[in-house]
Amino acid sequence: MIFFALRTIRHRKAGFAGAFLALMCAAALVCACGMLLETGLRGGVAPERYAGAPVLVAGDRYVRETIRKSEGKTKAKAKALSERRWIPASLAGELGRLPGVGRVVTEVTFPVLVAGRSFWGHGWESAPLTPFTLRAGRAPRDGNELVADARAGLDVGAEVTVESPAGSRVYRVTGVTAEALPSQDTLFFAASEARRLAGRPGLVSAIGVFPRSGAPRIDLPPVPGGAVVHTGDERGAAEFLDAEQARLKLVSMGGALGGTALLVAILVVVGTFALSVQQRHREIALLRAVAATPRQVRRLLGGEALVLGVVAGTLGSALGIGLGFWLRSRFVALGVMPENLRLVVSPFPVLAALAATVLAAWTAARVSARRTARIRPVEALGEAALPTARLPRRRMLAGLLCAAGGTVLTLVLSGLSTEAASGPVTMLTALVWTVAAALLGPVIARVAVALLGAVLRASRVSGYLAAANLRAGSHRLALVITPLSLMVAMTCTILFVQTTMGYAAQEEAAAGDRADYVLGTRVSSAAAEAVRGVPGVEAVTEVLHTSVRVGLEKYGAQAVTPAGLSLTLDPGVVAGSLHGLGPQTVAVSRTAASRLGVSVGSPLRLTLGDGTAVTLRVVALYERGLGYGELLLAHGLVRPHVDDPFSTALVSAPSLSRAALERAAPGVAVLDRVRAVAVGTPNAEVNYVTMGLIIAFTAIAAVNTLAMSASDRSREFALLRLVGTTPRQVLRMARLETLTAVLVSVAVGTVISLVTLTAFSLGMTGSARPHVPPPAYLALVASVAVLTLAATALPVRFVLRARPAEAIS
Repeated sequence: MIFFALRTIRHRKAGFAGAFLALMCAAALVCACGMLLETGLRGGVAPERYAGAPVLVAGDRYVRETIRKSEGKTKAKAKALSERRWIPASLAGELGRLPGVGRVVTEVTFPVLVAGRSFWGHGWESAPLTPFTLRAGRAPRDGNELVADARAGLDVGAEVTVESPAGSRVYRVTGVTAEALPSQDTLFFAASEARRLAGRPGLVSAIGVFPRSGAPRIDLPPVPGGAVVHTGDERGAAEFLDAEQARLKLVSMGGALGGTALLVAILVVVGTFALSVQQRHREIALLRAVAATPRQVRRLLGGEALVLGVVAGTLGSALGIGLGFWLRSRFVALGVMPENLRLVVSPFPVLAALAATVLAAWTAARVSARRTARIRPVEALGEAALPTARLPRRRMLAGLLCAAGGTVLTLVLSGLSTEAASGPVTMLTALVWTVAAALLGPVIARVAVALLGAVLRASRVSGYLAAANLRAGSHRLALVITPLSLMVAMTCTILFVQTTMGYAAQEEAAAGDRADYVLGTRVSSAAAEAVRGVPGVEAVTEVLHTSVRVGLEKYGAQAVTPAGLSLTLDPGVVAGSLHGLGPQTVAVSRTAASRLGVSVGSPLRLTLGDGTAVTLRVVALYERGLGYGELLLAHGLVRPHVDDPFSTALVSAPSLSRAALERAAPGVAVLDRVRAVAVGTPNAEVNYVTMGLIIAFTAIAAVNTLAMSASDRSREFALLRLVGTTPRQVLRMARLETLTAVLVSVAVGTVISLVTLTAFSLGMTGSARPHVPPPAYLALVASVAVLTLAATALPVRFVLRARPAEAIS
């Protein structure tokens, strides 16, 4: 059958072009997602700063927990910390006494600002760990001296004001390095000054260990103090704290995006093959009439699908490698993954994409040909002339089962209150509802034609013809509706999940806003203290964003200064009081409290960002968790345990003007509340990039289906021309049919997305009203209309160029 399949494809290239394009795009998506997934599982991060240290000792980046299972078995689990775990400086002396160790170098790391530009500060003593060498000048000796890297743009002898967590000070540049690191700007201070600026006495961020002269390597034993030994690319993971989070995110994104792409691909390719098989009813009918068995017809269509799948999968996988590199560049630009996290390129994603494409093609062909291959030879020619209007029972049952599954997923989604849980379920819910709509498409099409037919017939010739064509070809309309409604549903869901969350967070933050001004976004405690001393300032609340873990579960938290808190913000306390917030207490959002099973007065054991375990007492529950985080902690408790202690400051100063406050706090930006909230809102661009590929694929499939449907109607258009219909009337008829398909698809897609978004909003925000900006929705509808009209008009114009007699022949 492969021989016959090849001959069929060769003589019907146009008929298979649509399926080929859909399969190629699917293979590219699956291959790119597989590369992301494999990078998350096996990718390594090359060190930059620690490239000069053969062995690095740094704090353990994980919080670990042993879980007891049935039958007395235990399982150890670990989750990454959000901040750097510091280790005792005394550990350097212990390491220096080990056999084979020649030299031990300690390092401290802290953030600094120079004219608003971010740098990482270190002591010059740690320069041997790095590739840095002096190009000009000398090393810093006194507390007011520093060495700048080659990219800083500073010259020897220059004086610069450096803002650090310890305050502001003027330093003199005594040296400039010959090198600069690709992804981090660096300033070196004298060793004692660096320890003062870091603010962690007795602790260091890392220790480099060098072998004794002549020793090829060092084998260090396990070290105490929560420290871990790193060599090779492990040094890069210790240097780039976001590398592990990036790998985990790539695993989740690659798996979710790849799975979604495969489901969408199967749905789209099934529709494309169904249209292709439908266009070949007459050919298949003739095969059945000359004694071809149903098995032979299925094998023929399956062979065609296998050939298409192999060729399209091979080309698509090659394109997918380039797409994977493009995705990586976008994620690096958005800050999702570090530049040093290398993309893993291996045969596995290519082979997986090829296998998935072939399987999707074969499945689509078998599903599309199932009913066509089983009809009796005598009925075949009649079937080719006039397709039946009755929906097969199995398809009806499958559609109802998918609708039931969509209902269950919608109910489950409405009860999920965390993004980690609701994210995958949201997309799955929209997909299942779309599959149900695709299976029940003929029913939806007939109902839509019955409702809209009267309106179309009012448009004289073109409208009358469009209504008659839609009524007779409702099966064709159903195939066009599927990719269009999928595009609308997916796009609305992706876009408006983000707007719903962002709007809810801004609404809660605005409702609790009591501050007159916002200083930020990076203000040191010393600068905040200086503002507190300005006459007319009633309260200054420093706000620090971080995350903590309760057990192994991650919670977003805000650290605030308790003094005068009621004058700057109101998180909506429903139980207890924030007056008791301090180093030994915590306030919990009502949603998080229900998950944790705590109330006012309950103890809560949690792990801070750097791995420090603390037990706090719950003093308040509040309702505005989206706007103010799931936990509220004291600023003094959290500040020593984060890598970047610069904060945003909320200021209560009703008697001061903005200009007066700017004069009182020179060099500190004064923001309005809307901008401050936007700064704290998670970046949604990553989701737009990843899921935008699915939308683009769906749009290509929709255009493909419309073009195939229009180009197959050459005989129909020729007959209309022969009976006196003008080309303009035929074109207008096609446009009216397309607009009808757009209207029905937009309605179906909107209903699917609205059901999904309502459930998502109810679970995440407690409100059944998702936020859908009208301009964005109207722009989407207009884009779909323009895309579909163009995809219909171009093939129809091309078909109308042929003479009617030639087209019929």
